[in-house]
Amino acid sequence: MERQGEAMSERAIAHLGPIGTYAEMAALRFQAWLTDQDQQPSHLLACRSIPATLQTLADGTVDYAVVPVENSVEGSVAATLDSLWQLPQLSIQRALILPIAHALISFEDDRTAIRQVLSHPQALAQCQQWLQRQLPQAELIPTNSTTEALQDLERHPQRAVIASTRAAELYQMPIQSFPINDSPDNRTRFWVVSRNLTPGGACTSLSFSLDANIPGALVKPLQILAERQINLSRIESRPTKRSLGEYLFFLDLEADLREPAIAQAVQAVADCTEQLRVLGSYDSLDFTQVVQPS
Repeated sequence: MERQGEAMSERAIAHLGPIGTYAEMAALRFQAWLTDQDQQPSHLLACRSIPATLQTLADGTVDYAVVPVENSVEGSVAATLDSLWQLPQLSIQRALILPIAHALISFEDDRTAIRQVLSHPQALAQCQQWLQRQLPQAELIPTNSTTEALQDLERHPQRAVIASTRAAELYQMPIQSFPINDSPDNRTRFWVVSRNLTPGGACTSLSFSLDANIPGALVKPLQILAERQINLSRIESRPTKRSLGEYLFFLDLEADLREPAIAQAVQAVADCTEQLRVLGSYDSLDFTQVVQPS
């Protein structure tokens, strides 16, 4: 217990770096919300990849990790789902929903002279129609994050990077076009993850594996939820990485695990699956109405 007069220790929040990424923006929003809740100080830690962000949390280096899980245009972020399955000691505490607006950043004023466009694969995909129309000659090069290539952009005059306007300001680089994302309602959902027990909330996320040799194995868990009138807001599969044709399934339920009927339903699902993990039961913070895209 903290002694009277002793300074409160700072919490650490990990996110995909370098600074200026959308994950950092989400982490900053969470940091401000967290400070408003209990006035305890915290600081951010940038990591080189999404798996590294979650591993840093699992290792005990930080208290929270903020990772993207789903985009309204491009769907789920596989690295987040795969990593959480592999790190069962972590659980989701909250979801954050942020607007995403992309900018084309380059020292080249003439678009026809741009030969390469670099960014995170999700950002490239979210701007693919604009890129095809405006920069059909440019090679698209994926990077670990939206800001990774900004650090040496000045040395590559025929190169452009897709990132946020905030990133352009932080790195003091010129914006050539904004916004360039194909959908004006582009949004990303992030998960706040920690080593603490999940708090409970309006959404519950599960993942499970099945015995591939049992016909109709997926029908049984879905039927359990349907019979109890538990609505699914998302379901998708990821390869187990063990054998071709074997999958993990990720589900979001519109239900609170603190309710006994929901907990019983989840146990019934566990009984008919090979392995089940409750990733978290949590509420969401929606910043799309209160934060201007940047």
